[in-house]
Amino acid sequence: MNSSLNTLIIARLLSVVLPWPIFIYGLSSNFTSFREKVQGLSGGAPNMGYIVKKTIVMVGMMGAGKTAVGRALAARLDVPFLDSDEEIVEAANMSIAEIFERDGEAFFRAKESQVIERLLREEKGVLSTGGGAFLAEANRQMISQIGVSIWLNADLKLLWSRVKHKNTRPLLQTADPRATLSEIYDARVPLYSQADLSVEANSDYSIDEMAEAVLVALQSRPDVLEITDAR
Repeated sequence: MNSSLNTLIIARLLSVVLPWPIFIYGLSSNFTSFREKVQGLSGGAPNMGYIVKKTIVMVGMMGAGKTAVGRALAARLDVPFLDSDEEIVEAANMSIAEIFERDGEAFFRAKESQVIERLLREEKGVLSTGGGAFLAEANRQMISQIGVSIWLNADLKLLWSRVKHKNTRPLLQTADPRATLSEIYDARVPLYSQADLSVEANSDYSIDEMAEAVLVALQSRPDVLEITDAR
């Protein structure tokens, strides 16, 4: 049996053999890690290779882990990691907060769309986008047409725990940042839910375990990710 078919069977076995709640990506800290379960059923880490056919775009709220998980996923797939915010900062020689203050959010969003399109077309890899990038319908359509969008779905409690001590989030520079985050969350979740794939973020999972969960989700998209025998 080839390794590609073996992997798909393992993923299906997880949903059948294990109790239902466990196979929701990112759940249940009372059991061994997602990776350990996969390796346990497969008799060890499979000797796999991957061909990335379309750029994988991480979307979601600020603090969801798009950059950290995206870097880990890119390393696992052996493809470039790209970050639209970093590209904008480098080009402008200013921080995102400074761009917002000087030029306004509308200007930033326009430049952001241009950068995302360029990165999607230039090189296939893993792309992390800013929290507001997926709000524009044009961006959502562009990402789905050229690449694939993956929503890291983190709840409000987890997001607040990650952003409350940082002053690099221009949208949270308000009198009540917790309330502001809640408002942003409520407004954006319906749009994030339109992503091509969704993986639930969990505070009990390591970055590598979250990358594994994303990798399993991607196996439903052979037009994006092809699994090969690396031997």
